[in-house]
Amino acid sequence: MSAAEMMASTDARRAPRDVARWVLDIEANAVRGVVDQLDDAFDRAVELLADCRGRAVCTGMGKSGLIMRKIAATLSSTGTPAHFLHPAEAIHGDLGVVVEGDVVVAASYSGTTEELLRLVELLGRIGAPLIAITGHPDSPLARHADAHLSAAIDHEACPLNLAPTASTTATLALGDALAMATLEARGFTPEDFARLHPGGQLGRQLLQVEGVMRTGDDLPRVRTDAPLTDSIYEMSRRGLGITAVVDGDAHLVGCLSDGDLRRLLERGDAQLDQPVAEVMRAAPKTIDRRALASAALHTLETHRITSLFVLADADGDRDDGGGGNPPRRLDGIVHLHDLWRLELF
Repeated sequence: MSAAEMMASTDARRAPRDVARWVLDIEANAVRGVVDQLDDAFDRAVELLADCRGRAVCTGMGKSGLIMRKIAATLSSTGTPAHFLHPAEAIHGDLGVVVEGDVVVAASYSGTTEELLRLVELLGRIGAPLIAITGHPDSPLARHADAHLSAAIDHEACPLNLAPTASTTATLALGDALAMATLEARGFTPEDFARLHPGGQLGRQLLQVEGVMRTGDDLPRVRTDAPLTDSIYEMSRRGLGITAVVDGDAHLVGCLSDGDLRRLLERGDAQLDQPVAEVMRAAPKTIDRRALASAALHTLETHRITSLFVLADADGDRDDGGGGNPPRRLDGIVHLHDLWRLELF
């Protein structure tokens, strides 16, 4: 059903799902239409945000204001500090939150919202660049912008063609695209994202190994020249069923697990006073401290093991002289049960 047919049938009784399909189809088309409107101004807008040394100040009235609040939140969570400024409150005392170095992102579908135009006039005195999102490139707001992004639509997803629906959806999608393009331009990484999302399920999935590993007295380890009995005591004290074996510089050179020990005893190959270096297992599974905890969980479950040794960054470690990877300092251990308790997935 076309928009004209829908508006002509407002007095008729329509199935709710028919209305829903019509609305969703129009809004989907509105978002697709924004793709065709992208031009050099979008690149300029991303450049302004990526180079911003202050904050992105997002503003809009009414429904556009609600959309801009969300865009401000998205920018802030992806590496571009941002906040929302109500345009009416800005011209009545709150304009002081905009300072030199900020970039203003303003949305008004008509491009003629009085409060926004008054705000733009005042912003010109501060020198803050303006990114405008409107549905009318010839509007006053668009003409005053350093970068104008078009979110024009054919009609609203409203039988009366009045309620802001498709236009706000198009603006929201364009704002998300702007935030994601800026994210890439800034070189924002999953580790950066994790630092900004420490709580909840998302934060747990982005938690780094260094945030959950056991260190210090909780880290089972013995020297290469320690007798096998010391390894047994160390595994018992730490309760992880494994101990690292390190050299004099605390570099990881091997490990011994309770399973390894049982197999040695079954074969009669273990002498309790012999150095652990003679019976240890070389090349244990390891992970970098800055790896995601979810990556550690995947490795543990894939190899059906319960512990991973955590290594320090390679910078500054000595060369092993053998042409291979240099030994790296042992920093911690991460255990399967600790990761399960996090409920990463």
